[in-house]
Amino acid sequence: MAETDSNTEYRVLARKYRPTNFDELIGQEAMVRTLSNAIETGRLAHAFILTGVRGVGKTTTARIIAKALNCTGPDGTGGPTINPCGVCENCKAIAESRHVDVMEMDAASRTGVDDIREIIEGVRYASTNARYKIYIIDEVHMLSRNAFNALLKTLEEPPEHVKFIFATTEIRKVPVTVLSRCQRFDLRRVSIEELSGHFRRIAEKEGCEIDDNALAMISRAAEGSVRDGLSLLDQAFAHGAGKVTEEQVRDMLGLADRAQVLDLYQACMKGDSAEALRLLRHQYDHGADPVVIFQDMLELTHWLTRLKVVPDAGEEVVTSEAERSQGKDMASSLSIPVLTRAWQMLLKGLEEVRIAPSPLLAAEMVLVRLTHVANLPTPGELVKKLQDTPASAGSAPAAPAGNGQGGNGSGATAQSNSHVQGGVPGGAPQAFRVIQGATGQSSLLAADPMPAQETSLPSPETFEDVVKLFEEQHEATLAFHLKENCHLVSFSRGRLDIRLNDKAPRDLIGKASEKLREYTGQRWVVSLSSEQGDKSLYEKELHEAEKLQARLTDNPLVRAVLETFPGAKISDIRRKMDEFAADSLTAGIEGSGDFMVGADEFGLDADDF
Repeated sequence: MAETDSNTEYRVLARKYRPTNFDELIGQEAMVRTLSNAIETGRLAHAFILTGVRGVGKTTTARIIAKALNCTGPDGTGGPTINPCGVCENCKAIAESRHVDVMEMDAASRTGVDDIREIIEGVRYASTNARYKIYIIDEVHMLSRNAFNALLKTLEEPPEHVKFIFATTEIRKVPVTVLSRCQRFDLRRVSIEELSGHFRRIAEKEGCEIDDNALAMISRAAEGSVRDGLSLLDQAFAHGAGKVTEEQVRDMLGLADRAQVLDLYQACMKGDSAEALRLLRHQYDHGADPVVIFQDMLELTHWLTRLKVVPDAGEEVVTSEAERSQGKDMASSLSIPVLTRAWQMLLKGLEEVRIAPSPLLAAEMVLVRLTHVANLPTPGELVKKLQDTPASAGSAPAAPAGNGQGGNGSGATAQSNSHVQGGVPGGAPQAFRVIQGATGQSSLLAADPMPAQETSLPSPETFEDVVKLFEEQHEATLAFHLKENCHLVSFSRGRLDIRLNDKAPRDLIGKASEKLREYTGQRWVVSLSSEQGDKSLYEKELHEAEKLQARLTDNPLVRAVLETFPGAKISDIRRKMDEFAADSLTAGIEGSGDFMVGADEFGLDADDF
């Protein structure tokens, strides 16, 4: 490993090999091409915003853009260029973060309006030495709302000598009003292959030997971040003292051996609980984190699924020949339903392991579940077995194949939609679906059990009976929406067609059908119609109340009272007036002499008539 001067302070790899121009920037070809064309054609935006995950080069790119715009070349006569020279005074000052016209601001520590006011005041003055005065604001999403608002006007129409460059990891937190004023660049994660090649070149420059598998592990652990990968590589160089092996990196990262993960996964898929638990404990004793083991198993499940769909996926450079061979064998023996079931169980198990007081115990319980279901059929296989099951003794006799297709010799199975009902003595009746085969045999598949008949209620005869049934069964919400927000289109026994208005909940149809079946013991079809339908029950009640009030107002005595007390009105009618004739109404009022009269209104109580 290359030696350093004892008097020279060591610089970490992330700073030592920080890109100084666009040629050294890896993984961002689309952005480099766009900026190159913009600089060559003079179509420079006044504001840029760079977004991406940590460590992909946002701040580095901002400094490179600043150098590209202000580079004067070695002779001091150059203009904006995509390849800054790095030797002129502007390039050197920007690289050392000491240029007076290139100001870097950390929005995480300077979030207020006062900090933005300094920028607004400063943009009015021309640059001192450089061609452009450039403001680089890192983590711009941390600015307050008032700070963003204060910046809007200046950001929309800045002076010609001013450029803004923003960097953020949380682009969604930046207001749209700011985004619309900037040219946006999304810096993507760097691929594992590009990271491995980049780290290999750095290792050669540092004079350190490192295995290809060790480089692949570091590249995977970096998760697309160059800075994270360089920090891990720096640690690996220190750990290996000049020669880094796969085992050293695995111990450093606390990773499980990928070959052992394959063996563990294979034991789970074979249903061998004892072997799976032994392998898990062995990896745990050697420093592997159960969370990392499950993450590797999830990654392996995804890789095996891709091998089933895209066989070329096994040719990835980050997998060894032994892993590819074993993976292809496993993928050929596992079906897509089994892999998707393992994915769901591992995904849920990973969350359990993360929150459990003892991750190892939780991991073992998940593996026990995974090995237990390994020998169980998938849902599709269960359905196939049920369809292929012959009829048992005492089943209903087979019906002849319909449409004359039962004896066509094709072996196809025709399924009937008919249902029969039966049940055990004293129990709830059971519905069965008849499966008619081409050979003349029939099978009965149990459907949902029907409620016991002795607990069933009378079936409603009208829509009003449906609402009344829900009210009696204390289903107040259902009754309310059916009464006020539903319009009846058609009604028949077992079927209800309605139109819903905008205030009705979306699940009203399903709940009404379910509750009707539960209460009546019969299957009800509640469907949604687009026809206008009748008025809602609530609208009908309002209409009847208006008609009744009109009849009362026409009564001579009531009219006389209303004339005697100007501004008075009928406030309440407490019994339907169809229960007595208008003349008896008059007699009741005259005989009782009981009126409730106020300054502005009075009430008539039919019980006093």
